[in-house]
Amino acid sequence: MSIVYLNGVFCAANEAKVSVLDRGFLLGDGVYEVIPVYGGRLFRLKEHLDRLQSSLDAIRLENPLTYEQWEEMLNKLVQENYDSSLSVYLQVTRGVAARDHAFPSNTSATVYAMANKIHTMPAESYEKGIAAITVEDNRWQRCDIKAISLLANVLLRQQAVDQGVAEAILIRDGYLTEGAASNIFAVINGEIRTPAKGQYILPGITRDLVLELALANDIPAAEKPISEEELISADEIWLSSSTKEVLPVTQLNGQTVGKGKPGEVWRKISEIYRAYKQSLIMQSN
Repeated sequence: MSIVYLNGVFCAANEAKVSVLDRGFLLGDGVYEVIPVYGGRLFRLKEHLDRLQSSLDAIRLENPLTYEQWEEMLNKLVQENYDSSLSVYLQVTRGVAARDHAFPSNTSATVYAMANKIHTMPAESYEKGIAAITVEDNRWQRCDIKAISLLANVLLRQQAVDQGVAEAILIRDGYLTEGAASNIFAVINGEIRTPAKGQYILPGITRDLVLELALANDIPAAEKPISEEELISADEIWLSSSTKEVLPVTQLNGQTVGKGKPGEVWRKISEIYRAYKQSLIMQSN
């Protein structure tokens, strides 16, 4: 049985209890983060905690822990659930109160965290690429907040599942925003492009790292708008997330992307990404 953290206590997952009056349960009033762990080391912890702080600020909820307290708690959680690779999920809600849309007063936040073994995509997904569809982005206007109220994303992703593909790529007003559960890149005329951060895009930690690694290795990359037409005709399309890392898309809406196999630019980035991750694992040993 895995060990979880709930409001200052580490316990077995089946012993953790949250009130039915918690605003996260009743109203989806909370935010979350997902942090991969490699070799026992939390991957880009500062960046994840900075994004958590931005989400908390956006929903006007005071951070219940200091950076040092988060770091200590999450590292202990990793130790309690040690595996070669983990995915740490943490969630902060506005706490327990009578159901009312208005913010309650004098309520303590609920803090929860768990660590599970990362369920990686099959090797074939990276060797051959995955299929995706484009769908209309009908979510709310604050997609930059990593909110626990993910029903719109769930419904969009299910459209992909219903069609037997891996991801739904979202289009708003004729332009790419992101995936239902990922950020999206396109290679256009030799340049890696991804939409700029804004209210319709979650500022992905892996997304930022891909741009950072590309520019550090003299691979052209930029934050630029991508129209639906440019996406459909792109030489390469990738998706990125903390657990999927960088995954090539080789079929979009039933049509072949580029040459129908993972492209050369993706192969370069994938190799650089793996080397970067391996260097962190070596540092932790």
